[in-house]
Amino acid sequence: MAPVDAARWVMWAFVLVNVAIVETLFFTAGEGKNNVLTVAKFFGLHAALLLLFQLLLVARIPWLDRRIGMDRLTVWHRWVGFTLLWTVLTHATLVVLGFAILDDTSMAKTFKALSGVPASLVGMLAAATLTLVAVVSTRPLRRRLRYEVWHALHLLIYVALGLAFYHQLEETTTFTSSSFAEAYWWILWLFSFGALLTGRLLIPLWRNAYHQFRVVAVVPESLNAVSVYVTGRHLDKFPARAGQFCIWRFPGHNNWWTANPFSLSAAPGGQGLRLTAKAVGTTSAGLRNLAPGSRAFVEGPYGAFTSLHRTRPGALLVAGGVGVTPIRSLLEEQPPGADTVILYRVRSEADAVLLNELRHLATQKGARLHLLTGRTSDHATPPLSPEALHHYVPDITTRDIYVCGPDPMTKTVLTSLRALGVPQNQIHAERFGMG
Repeated sequence: MAPVDAARWVMWAFVLVNVAIVETLFFTAGEGKNNVLTVAKFFGLHAALLLLFQLLLVARIPWLDRRIGMDRLTVWHRWVGFTLLWTVLTHATLVVLGFAILDDTSMAKTFKALSGVPASLVGMLAAATLTLVAVVSTRPLRRRLRYEVWHALHLLIYVALGLAFYHQLEETTTFTSSSFAEAYWWILWLFSFGALLTGRLLIPLWRNAYHQFRVVAVVPESLNAVSVYVTGRHLDKFPARAGQFCIWRFPGHNNWWTANPFSLSAAPGGQGLRLTAKAVGTTSAGLRNLAPGSRAFVEGPYGAFTSLHRTRPGALLVAGGVGVTPIRSLLEEQPPGADTVILYRVRSEADAVLLNELRHLATQKGARLHLLTGRTSDHATPPLSPEALHHYVPDITTRDIYVCGPDPMTKTVLTSLRALGVPQNQIHAERFGMG
């Protein structure tokens, strides 16, 4: 079984087992004071379960991340988040309605009365915080906010988490309806909190304390691209693979909350790490001013864009712009004589970062490199169309294909690959990002 399929089976098994347990707890001890409150309790139990799944999706558990990839886990986190929001709002609305019916009064008066009950007030605050996080995460607002602002607001999810935990703890019919129920909820909360704390805090802190990362050199690659070489202790034990990325911070150079995901542009071999970045923002542009000897804080490695997912002997590596960095490291990892083809799409040869290294590696590995330049409109056949891909790689359907570049380019290549009938399990593409 492919690693990604194994990981998905594990995740689905985990989800189904926990849903079955929650359903059992509801039907054995879920009756409320009236039918509306019974349904409200149903939604409340499932909201708690969704919230805990949210934690696991962003806990950056290495086993899951290497097999599924942070980009897909983040997409799932987003959709589960909006499902959680509507589940919480439905639960809250039904609670107010249920007590209004029970007390034969209006929902407004019931809402005011419930807000005077500590457990209910905490639940309301949790729902309000979740709503705020969901609103700022919608695409129109997300695009208008700076990443640092959005990220700070998104961290309020942890406030909502604490409030929701206290709310559930105070609702004794939910938490302590039986010894099994109490043990189950404690285990699930501790497991989810533990996974989040371990993946997001303890592992990065331990790795940086152990490896002591430092910048050793900063090398301009072109007018608008730079490579940063990082060394440290015991790097042979740093669990990185070609194709992966890290989240990089340079204390003293930028604010602590300013971090960027950059791919490893050279295959990790235990001697050092290298990132190569294009000057597309203030953080990336400022990398050329890093002083050798300065500290680096490295979080990761992350990503499933690796040879772990290879299914065929031959490979096609497709790069666009600075997306060549993980492609270059994957090429370096290839054994000499491996059947490898590289397509590098850029506007002009001057824009081709690391081109000389690619040419040297292609010669060394016996690979074929095609540099695709010019505007798409300048070509009779678009360079990444199905016809062009088949021309450059006639046996394309028998290869594993790795694609990395700007989103429009990646979408074009994926559309062409589907048109050519390339099996989905042979296509590997990953979006490197944090939000």
